[in-house]
Amino acid sequence: MSSDYRTGRDGEFTYRGHTLDELQEMSVEEVAELLPARQRRTITRGLGSEHRKLLEKARQRDAEATASEPIRTHLRDMPVLPEFVGKTFAVYNGQSFERVEVEPEMIGHYLGEFQLTRTSVEHGQAGIGATRSSKFVPLK
Repeated sequence: MSSDYRTGRDGEFTYRGHTLDELQEMSVEEVAELLPARQRRTITRGLGSEHRKLLEKARQRDAEATASEPIRTHLRDMPVLPEFVGKTFAVYNGQSFERVEVEPEMIGHYLGEFQLTRTSVEHGQAGIGATRSSKFVPLK
């Protein structure tokens, strides 16, 4: 299985033949042509108003010097764009906001893919009354 991103000989990140600097200079529509089909369709059909607000907030964060505070969002279905690289998002997982630091390898995925909504369950030992057979406790 081949991946869409590679690290060149000099250690520089590339996504489908474009360096990160080239990707960041492109418009959203130009980047959409490089993304996988589902993300491309999301962008070409038009981002929703909440998605556009998040994109503007990320662009404003670039201009400001307060990059330490993460951008809070419920939008797990927002495609990761090259503009987001290096920024920190607080993505809602259904219970709390968890930090996601965007790296170049995340381009073309969704924000929600990096914050799981389900945790693994570890059951403890069954107690008295847990099953029908546990009603009958021997006296000795």
